[in-house]
Amino acid sequence: MIWKARLSYYKRQVYFNVNSQGANKASWYLILPSALLAASCLLPLAYLGLRAMQADPVVWQILWRPKSLEALWHSLLLTATVTFSSVIVGLTLAWISVRTNIAGRKAWSIILALPLVFPSFVGAYTFIAAFGSHGMIANLLGIEKMPSVYGFWGAFMVLSLFSYPYVFLTVRAALSKMDPNIEEAARTMGKSQGAIFKDIILPQLNPSIQSGALLVALYTLSDFGAVSMLQFDTLTRMIYVQYESSFNRTGAAFLALSLVAITIIILLLNRALRSDRVVKSSASGKIRPPRMLKLGRWKIPALLLCIAILSLGLILPVSVIVYWMLEGINNGEFLYGGFGIITNSVLASILAAIATIAFVIPSSRLQTKYPGKLANFTENAAYLSSALPGIVIALSLVFFSIHALPGFLYQSLAVLVFAYMIHFVPHAMGCLRSSFENIDPNFECAARNLGAKESQVVKSITLPLLKPGVITGAALVFLTCMKELPATLLLAPTGFDTLATRIWSATEEGFFARAATPALCLVLVSGLSIWIILSQEDELLS
Repeated sequence: MIWKARLSYYKRQVYFNVNSQGANKASWYLILPSALLAASCLLPLAYLGLRAMQADPVVWQILWRPKSLEALWHSLLLTATVTFSSVIVGLTLAWISVRTNIAGRKAWSIILALPLVFPSFVGAYTFIAAFGSHGMIANLLGIEKMPSVYGFWGAFMVLSLFSYPYVFLTVRAALSKMDPNIEEAARTMGKSQGAIFKDIILPQLNPSIQSGALLVALYTLSDFGAVSMLQFDTLTRMIYVQYESSFNRTGAAFLALSLVAITIIILLLNRALRSDRVVKSSASGKIRPPRMLKLGRWKIPALLLCIAILSLGLILPVSVIVYWMLEGINNGEFLYGGFGIITNSVLASILAAIATIAFVIPSSRLQTKYPGKLANFTENAAYLSSALPGIVIALSLVFFSIHALPGFLYQSLAVLVFAYMIHFVPHAMGCLRSSFENIDPNFECAARNLGAKESQVVKSITLPLLKPGVITGAALVFLTCMKELPATLLLAPTGFDTLATRIWSATEEGFFARAATPALCLVLVSGLSIWIILSQEDELLS
């Protein structure tokens, strides 16, 4: 009996070894949802492939036209620069708000995440309204002609300001959970603060930096709203124009395939840079807070940097929205579209968050406990789908709903929710995967040794430890669904207007006052999501 118990123990050790590829086979309730999720995420690629096979050889020439090559270069340039600037800003602000003695440190760690609530097209709308040739700043200062906000620099500024929180949030969480014992040991050995940051802290932050940078890169690559409003020709804008202006949409499918190729390169680069080693805290129980770094003469510059980012990324957009909202109230346009657009936005986003989490939980479990071909395939399919513009995902679902689904599902809420799910899977996948990796397998192993069934282990051990990741992932999906524009424009049921579509239709016609109140409602509802995300992080760290 002793040797059987010992054999069972060693079997469980192998079961929980994440580096073991074939120690145990995954259960069907992990494999089936993961396979369905991967197949769903690949539907847009299947649509693009069908379009490509139906194309005449002459259509291939669209990829080599000077305008297409210019749009490709613009997409690469914007993605690289926005990602780089977001990493620098997000890492710097996370370090200042978590590890220094800056005044109001805890408040800054929350406030600096709030620019994430602004969709890119709302950010672009506020910048045009503020810095345009006849905007608020020009009228306030009495300047007849302001520098143009359109083109690359406008798109770069807007996307950087409203994307850096992806990096800020992931790095902030990693810094808060980091065990300070190694740093203090290095400090007692005479290492400088710079050497400690470079050799000890930065390697531990690399996974969180790469995770945030990947989200920023994919978000920038697939952005449509900001580049359209700021008149910067990228592949996404060219795809939209091609779809709208041409009856034959095959050319736009070829342009979308260029985005797929760029995404594959980004994913391969991310995988090459990502370390398979998971750094876990060596401390038992609650992690004690690290020693705060005294800024000294850098205190004022650090404070001014936080104030500048906050002013451009939060105070200015809110001020513009409130100004135009008051103008709208004076003109009798308090909430263009009524309160039903708020209900529609919240309903679709909640349903999408629930559906996404339901599929991502088994997929993330498969990736962390049974790494292999299916797990890698599911992860890559999810990221490929998320990088495609919403308009490509929407038109692929229109195609398949017409040809493969019952007629009543065409242009239904179910198809819209499905589009949200396959577009924003990585937002939940990153949270859930990180949560699974941080669960100590000894807890589950001990429960099994005490005779608990698998269902009891999941209910009593796994799910409670997974709760913060589930809520954070759901809140992120809800937040991004609230801001999604192209897919909503094409897939929403007739009469099913949302805050995003109302804002877009008003700003496209130049009615800033009409767009202000829906924009403010969108910011407030999205702000609730940020509060939930931060509260779950605090609960996890407490």
